[in-house]
Amino acid sequence: MARTAAHVYTDETTILALEALVRELPTNGHVRLELTSGDSCEGVIVERPNVQLYFDPSDRREGINGEVCLERPEVPDWHRWIWLDEIARVEHLDSTMGSEC
Repeated sequence: MARTAAHVYTDETTILALEALVRELPTNGHVRLELTSGDSCEGVIVERPNVQLYFDPSDRREGINGEVCLERPEVPDWHRWIWLDEIARVEHLDSTMGSEC
């Protein structure tokens, strides 16, 4: 069985939007993420995320979502996992976007 997620997507438009978001999240990029909840989170991307197949137990269906992990090098034990569908906007705080192909 696939890993579980609170929200999964099967429509092409949303999947394409999640894939486009992944391209904005390079490994080691320093970002501030504005979340759909109105909160924001700043950190360095541990590894470029990818979309994956998950299972939504409440709807009992499989679909697409993904997670990105942020860390703060100055706070060694701090990290935060964020679902891609919870990201409303990405603000790049460095110039790593040009460093990944």
